[in-house]
Amino acid sequence: MTTQIKHYIGGKLVEGKSGRTSPVYNPSTGEQTKECPLATEAEVGDAIANSLEAFPEWANTSPITRARVMFKFKQLVEDNMDELAALLSSEHGKVHSDAKGSIIRGLEVVEFACGIPHLLKGEFSDNVSSGIDMYSMRKPLGVVAGITPFNFPAMVPMWMFAVAIACGNTFVLKPSEKDPSLPVRLAELMLEAGAPAGVLNVIHGDKVAVDTLLDDERVKAISFVGSTPIAKYVYSRAAAAGKRVQAMGGAKNHMVIMPDADMDKAADALIGAGYGSAGERCMAISVAVAVGDAGDQLMERLAPRVAELKVGPSADDGDMGPLVTKEHLEKVKGYVDLGITEGADLVVDGRNFSMQGYENGYYMGGCLFDNVTTDMRIYKEEIFGPVLSVVRAPDFNDAISMVDKHEFGNGTSIFTRNGDVARAFSNNVEIGMVGVNVPIPVPLAFHSFGGWKASAFGDHNQHGPEGVRFYTKVKTVTSRWPDSIKAGAEFVMPTHK
Repeated sequence: MTTQIKHYIGGKLVEGKSGRTSPVYNPSTGEQTKECPLATEAEVGDAIANSLEAFPEWANTSPITRARVMFKFKQLVEDNMDELAALLSSEHGKVHSDAKGSIIRGLEVVEFACGIPHLLKGEFSDNVSSGIDMYSMRKPLGVVAGITPFNFPAMVPMWMFAVAIACGNTFVLKPSEKDPSLPVRLAELMLEAGAPAGVLNVIHGDKVAVDTLLDDERVKAISFVGSTPIAKYVYSRAAAAGKRVQAMGGAKNHMVIMPDADMDKAADALIGAGYGSAGERCMAISVAVAVGDAGDQLMERLAPRVAELKVGPSADDGDMGPLVTKEHLEKVKGYVDLGITEGADLVVDGRNFSMQGYENGYYMGGCLFDNVTTDMRIYKEEIFGPVLSVVRAPDFNDAISMVDKHEFGNGTSIFTRNGDVARAFSNNVEIGMVGVNVPIPVPLAFHSFGGWKASAFGDHNQHGPEGVRFYTKVKTVTSRWPDSIKAGAEFVMPTHK
């Protein structure tokens, strides 16, 4: 028997009314365990209305009180960490340690949001003109919404709603229907932490729910993480409706390995960054650019490591669990087939991986291509699976040109012992997030996350100072009191003499 997942509106679990559902599977076994309701336009409207009703009281709650709610929420997530990680693994397939790690990276943004009294401080200028003072303040927008992907059902929502709610907004979350249970549990913990009912609502759905959030004039801002085609769609439709939008799209992240790099450490970095979470990360390294004679040295180290990856059910906590769905597994295998057809050398083939007792799970071993070229689709397109492509570049200039010419600009890294090369790469590469001897350069919560080019749409990145700016609007006040006002009307533009 499958469990019926519910919406979470106004502090209560609410049955779906549409009659439409989407199956939720345990990727480790391939068994359907739950059904996720797909909301109607009216049901999404109910969630928005409830958040709108909760907004005035929450916006007028002092920032220090909102910070205390965030502190309590952080404690509750930590207290329930093993339960939350197990719930995440059961629907996504991440191994337990990776699931916990992703929740902790979300909690780092909650920790940042605990400093909201300081982050919301405005500016004050005394006596800008005779008897006139001027000051600014940051005000919440109202009801804001987040549309989040399957690969990080805890981290990405917390990147969004923690900052938004701390700023005084109320939040409607539309998580992925592939792994929707954990976001509901987080909303329950937010209520337990002291946030009033309606401050964080969770509505499940598909395109109907998404379009309703994009179009409804009561929703003032949209945050999105997903593929580039959908990010473009979300950005254009929501912006046309007059909303603020931050829409994060796809990626094809390159790691450049210079000939002077420590090859053992570079190989270690590629194994973790390329195959962790089965490659289902927007910051995964999917292309290794081997410069000069680095290629053969790198392949000698990579090939046996990829072949020996420990793949298994999420509870076993090996190197890599299953992919999220059967459909996605077939899509990734199709890309490997395509790479062979395109002429790349498949050095390690993980397509036929199977496990006794788990034959119906969505497993795939690591795949490693060599001699990939920039005209191949496996180089151009985001695969989002445990597939690493090695490309050869004659020199540093060719390598940086390769990275710059790719349509995506999310993240990149370089491994080298040469400071001048590292500095030139960091300053000149056309990518939003750069690592130097760091394979996955995801900024910590007090900085902001976001790529360039076709990897991001909108003017504000996620979390950090950019997140506070995105979820607030500035009000500037110019004040003067009666005793300083001179008699008589003025008909010219004030110049504040």
